Amino acid sequence: MQKSFVVKFAPALAFACALSFPISGVAQLASSVVSYNSGVGFQAGYTIASSALGEPSRVTPGLYGGPVDPFNSPYLQTQVVSIGAGGSLTLQFATPILNNPANAFGRDFNIFGNAGFVITNEYSLETFDWVGTPATDGSLYGADATSTRVSVSSDGLNFYTLNPAFAPLVDSLFPTDGIGDFGLPVNPSLTASSFAGKNLADIRALYNGSGGGSSYDISWAQDGLGQSVSLTSIEFVRVEVLSGNAEIDGIVAVPEPTSLSLAILGTSALIVARRKRA
Repeated sequence: MQKSFVVKFAPALAFACALSFPISGVAQLASSVVSYNSGVGFQAGYTIASSALGEPSRVTPGLYGGPVDPFNSPYLQTQVVSIGAGGSLTLQFATPILNNPANAFGRDFNIFGNAGFVITNEYSLETFDWVGTPATDGSLYGADATSTRVSVSSDGLNFYTLNPAFAPLVDSLFPTDGIGDFGLPVNPSLTASSFAGKNLADIRALYNGSGGGSSYDISWAQDGLGQSVSLTSIEFVRVEVLSGNAEIDGIVAVPEPTSLSLAILGTSALIVARRKRA
C-alpha cells in the first residue's frame, strides 16, 4: 500500500529562509555629483568625481584587469575617486532612500571603496602565480583612511552625521565582490578576524550573496549636539575623510523588501503566534 507523505514547513524555517534569501527590488544608485573636494593626501590622478556614480565595478577593464572580487579590487581612475584628509564627496540619488528597519540588518545603503583582502600565500616567480589556493589572514590593502564621517540629508541643505559609534569606516570592510548583490549588506557582525584563513569561496560563503561594501542605517542620524534626528528618507549622502585617504567606487541603496518577502515573514509570525496560543 502506497504511503502518503505530509511535508511540514516549520515557521522558524520559513522565517530563516526569508532572512537568508532576501527578495528585494532593484537597487538605487547615486545619480549625480553635488560637490567634491579632494582634500590633502588624496591619490594623484584619482579626481574624477563621476567615477563614484552608477553601479560599483564588477570588472576592471584592460590588459591587467579582470573580475572584481575581494582579492582584486577596482583600481582605475575611471572606477574610483580619491578623497584626502579634509576632503569630501557628496552624491545625490534621483529617488529617495527610505529609512526602513525591515531592510536586511536594518541597513539602508552601502558604500563601496577599493580596499581588498591581502593574500598571504607565497607567490612563485617561476609560475607567476600563488602557491596553493589564495587565502587571507583578514588584513586589508588599500584601506588608507583612519577616520571618516558619513552624513545624510533629505533636502541637500541640512546634513546630519551618522553616529560615529555605529558608522563603519569608509573604504574598509567589506571588499567588493563583483558577482554579488550590491544592494545586499554583508552581515555587520563579521570582523576582519572572521576572514582569517579564508579563500575566495569561503569569503563568498560569509558574504551570503552580498557584493560587499560598508553598510549604514539612516536611523543613526544626529544633529550637531549629538541628538538623534528622525529621517524618513534621504536623497544626499556625504562622505568626509578626516585623516588618511579613501577611495569611493559607488553608493548603493538597499532595495525595499518586496511584498512577497514581507508576506513570508508576516505569515511565519502569524503561524508562530497561533501555535503559541494553541
